Amino acid sequence: MKRLLTTGFFALIIGGMTSCSVQKQSTAKVDLPNKKEVLEVSRRANQYFMDKWPDTKKDIVGKKVWPSNLWTRAVYYEGLMALYSVDPKKEYYDYAMSWANNHNWDLQRGTYTRNADHQACGQTYLDLYEIDGRKNPERIKNVKAAMDSMIATKKVDDWWWIDALQMSMPIFTKLGRITGEQKYFDRNYEMYAYTKYKHGGNGLYNQADKIWWRDKSFVPPYKEPNGEDCYWSRGNGWVVAALAKTLQDTPKSDPHYKEYLQDYKDLLAALLPIQREDGFWNVSLHDPNNFGGKETTGTALFVYGMAYGVNNNLIDRNTYLPVLVKAWNAMVKDSVLPNGFLGWVQGTGKEPKDGQPLAVDKVPDFEDYGLGCFLLAGSEVYKLK
Repeated sequence: MKRLLTTGFFALIIGGMTSCSVQKQSTAKVDLPNKKEVLEVSRRANQYFMDKWPDTKKDIVGKKVWPSNLWTRAVYYEGLMALYSVDPKKEYYDYAMSWANNHNWDLQRGTYTRNADHQACGQTYLDLYEIDGRKNPERIKNVKAAMDSMIATKKVDDWWWIDALQMSMPIFTKLGRITGEQKYFDRNYEMYAYTKYKHGGNGLYNQADKIWWRDKSFVPPYKEPNGEDCYWSRGNGWVVAALAKTLQDTPKSDPHYKEYLQDYKDLLAALLPIQREDGFWNVSLHDPNNFGGKETTGTALFVYGMAYGVNNNLIDRNTYLPVLVKAWNAMVKDSVLPNGFLGWVQGTGKEPKDGQPLAVDKVPDFEDYGLGCFLLAGSEVYKLK
């Protein structure tokens, strides 16, 4: 498989950063985003959404009607919880509590769904349970019942698309950490391994390129117009986020921790030479001409994963800090409008052509998950020091 090289890569590493006033940092020879400005832009983007959606139970109406605990909204609340962890405003907590209460702390389409998208809301329920000191087991009863019902079977092939890794893996590992029960970590790996090694014939992970195909529809012989494999930016962003969260909650003594860590490092390394000169990543990671252009969601998830790795000493600071800061500054400069609207967000889908064309002022079919990705990134960028 031929490798794509970005001519601006080395300039990226040594070049100056744009946007935001900065705080000096000498070790990595890069200026960190100003913490106050990281909070300001995160708060502004979040406030725009909260003002637009004051009713946390209100259905989302588009081509059809969705309940507001679907995966897109769940990703937003993941981001809100991340923002709350660095900016603990009562209104954030109250907004998340209202959402959880309005859905009776249950999963989309019921407690015993096996679909990762329908389970994603459980991540925030678990966070709220822990924020309150684990005082109310009713908050996680349905989430735990859903995962226990999956473990009670031998079926491990539910995650046939890579988005599912981010939607469900953190639930297993959070439950494992909260309960101390190894079964959650074991089943998490069994399902991850099936996706990695078996779905689509030989797995959805390309061992050669260290990047993931979105689902079996995109494994070879499927090709992009330039002859490369189709690697969707946001799909790989979901994998980055899933692995970062899995590493956060999985004990280092777990027999599969090292594999998660290696997959995480390899995927981040594969992203380095294909970053755009403006700091973003294209929706098609190996074909910059197939709907090439700025895209916020994949970029935000990559920033989140890289910043998490730097903050937790999992990856080399000097290598990744300039890359993630350049990407963060690009989003702040080009994606967030003065009123807080988040632009350059690709709509829902599974490949580069979906939701096109993009624009800074174009409203995607769902406004919530893009903001969730951005808030995840901002929360980790804020922690940089």
